[in-house]
Order: sequence, then C-alpha cells, then structure tokens
Amino acid sequence: MSVCETPSQLAQSLGLPRSPEGDPVFPEPWAADAFAMTVHLHEKGLFAWGEWAEALSKELHKPGRVGDGRDYFDCWVAALSELLVSRGIADASVIFDLQQSWQRAAEATPHGQPIELANDPLR
Repeated sequence: MSVCETPSQLAQSLGLPRSPEGDPVFPEPWAADAFAMTVHLHEKGLFAWGEWAEALSKELHKPGRVGDGRDYFDCWVAALSELLVSRGIADASVIFDLQQSWQRAAEATPHGQPIELANDPLR
C-alpha cells in the first residue's frame, strides 16, 4: 500500500458519514466548508491539532448522538465553535445569532435557490 492509499486517522474516525462504498464523505457543502475552516485555523496557529482532536472527541462522545453518523459534522461545528469561544477568538452569542440568521434565511429561500444571509427576513 502506498502512502496515498493509506487511510488517514481522520478518515478512520468512528461515526464519520460514509458513501455506500464505505468512503468518508461530506454530506452537505457546509460540512466541507467547516472542515476547510478548521484546517485553515489550525494551519494559522490558532490551536494545535491535538486540542482540536480533544474538542471533537468530547462532542462526539456526548450522549444523545444518532447512531448513523449523520450528526458528525454538527458535532464538528459545535467543537470548533466551543474551541474558538474558549480561546476568546469568537463570541458565543454572535455564533448563536448567526446560526439563527442562517436558519431563518434557509426557511425563507425558495427551493432550488442558494441560501444567503440576505434572505433572512430579520436582517
């Protein structure tokens, strides 16, 4: 097996969403964005990868998770948010307000159209 064929530890994570062939996948575009943002912030030195792994593990082991892994990237975003808040990089209330705004925008966006914050009727 070559280095390129060796699965990474991340790809072997329990609960990671998988394709019918068993390969790890991003279930939605926002999950790929969250992944890229996490890698970028780590590369910029905002946190060590071990700190990230610990934060994600904490979220993944909370009670109440679904068994099929569809909430894996919800846990990912929660872990990233918590890590950024705990380090004073982000404000929890701002994150919550943005989550609510995106939800309202999604609900107000016609089917098939891109979801944009401008679609939030309260913005």
